[in-house]
Amino acid sequence: MVTESNISKRTLICDLDGVLWRGDEAISGSAAAIAKLRAAEFKVIFISNNSYSTPETICAKLTDFGVPAQSSDLLTSASAAAAMMQGQSSAQGHKKCRAMVLGGPGLRQALVDAGVDVFEPKKAGAVVPDAVVAGFDPEFDFAAVDEAARAIRSGARFIATNRDPTYPVPGGVVPGAGALVAAIAVASGCEPEVAGKPEAPTVELTRQRIEGYAVVVGDRPSTDGALAESLGIDFALVLSGVTSAIPVLGGESIPDPAPRWVSEDLAALVPHLLEISDSIG
Repeated sequence: MVTESNISKRTLICDLDGVLWRGDEAISGSAAAIAKLRAAEFKVIFISNNSYSTPETICAKLTDFGVPAQSSDLLTSASAAAAMMQGQSSAQGHKKCRAMVLGGPGLRQALVDAGVDVFEPKKAGAVVPDAVVAGFDPEFDFAAVDEAARAIRSGARFIATNRDPTYPVPGGVVPGAGALVAAIAVASGCEPEVAGKPEAPTVELTRQRIEGYAVVVGDRPSTDGALAESLGIDFALVLSGVTSAIPVLGGESIPDPAPRWVSEDLAALVPHLLEISDSIG
């Protein structure tokens, strides 16, 4: 929110997958783009629906790609899911919650740091967890779907980190967390509460970080664009991820009406953002 005290400040809310990199390949010019925006005094918040990696791993990857970062610069769907579980614990008189987790080390670490007792589906035994929390997991299999669905049908809360159907990698896309979550939803007969973009848990965590003028930069209108809309701020769409001028299966198309800016990549977007920065003063 722009107030009298922060009117000259700027916040860039920047997606990672499809904006700074595709899988393990950096998107050309993205590191230099972040450096230019930081030099123009943009506060940069890196936001991701990908819950797989820990903050330490993400920061190391950013640094390796020429973008120095600290954990305090990050906001992921894993941290949003952890905040949801903390809220559940508080509502239950600060009772320690147990969660069956289908996801990577980033999701497990976020939940443990939030005081949640986590375990994998194969270690569930006869105990019904307080929640099933599902995110991106390349080791996802039939047994995991079965255990998760059984727990949900027995009364466990169903939380999904996000519902992104695909994930951009060099040369195309692979199934995202949304594809895995859909299997659990069908098998359990229950729809999940969603932690990540563009849902309320991430909207509120993002709102707390914004100072002055703010813009969301992302490659997916259905999540990044919707997040910007919920926050009441500008959205800049880049075509370096899942969205293209000519839609492809598994991707997204440019919305009609289009967002304020549509650029080939982050580097091409920078001049427009610097123009806004100069107008703020």
